[in-house]
Amino acid sequence: MTTLTPNPTYAVAAEETVLAGAAAALAARGYEIRRVPDGAAAREAALQILPDGAEVFTASSVTVETIGLAAEINESGRFVAIRPQLFAMDPVTQMGDMRRLAAAPGWVVGSVHAITRDGDLLIASASGSQLASMVYGAQRVLVIVGAQKVVPDVDTAMRRIHEYSLPLEDARARAAYGMGSAVHKVLLLHGDFEPGRIHVLLVDQPLGY
Repeated sequence: MTTLTPNPTYAVAAEETVLAGAAAALAARGYEIRRVPDGAAAREAALQILPDGAEVFTASSVTVETIGLAAEINESGRFVAIRPQLFAMDPVTQMGDMRRLAAAPGWVVGSVHAITRDGDLLIASASGSQLASMVYGAQRVLVIVGAQKVVPDVDTAMRRIHEYSLPLEDARARAAYGMGSAVHKVLLLHGDFEPGRIHVLLVDQPLGY
């Protein structure tokens, strides 16, 4: 078994001028952007943005789980949570229904693995289960992103994914599932056809990976 070692360079929060520039670039691309100081503030801001009773799919995300937002969405009864419905289904006999349910929720909540200084969003996935909703299927998208994920450009973003995010996710997957992870699919968002559809909470501290 090969052990991947994360590159610590990508764990360092971007400087204030870089964060401010990235936020401005995201706004210029039509995203709803809000900066928050820490994970607790990100959780509260997310709960302000999500309407009561909304149908919400929590994409697999260490960030969303770390701040307690996944538990609030899936367990509080305040929202129509998609993930518990998926867990109750049989992937052998109901995979088609599971794919459709996850692909077009009212809201999808997750994170990304990198933001470039000019406003590109990149998210990597082994299965791609969260990508369809982010690309088009969900009516609204909310991503929560730590300050260490802002990078100069797409090339650096790809290196960050492979050199930092993948080793950490691989270790998590081995501990949780007994099998490693891989980067099979990478989504690159330059913008969206519907201004305001994608909400970004940019956290001023490192959060997730």
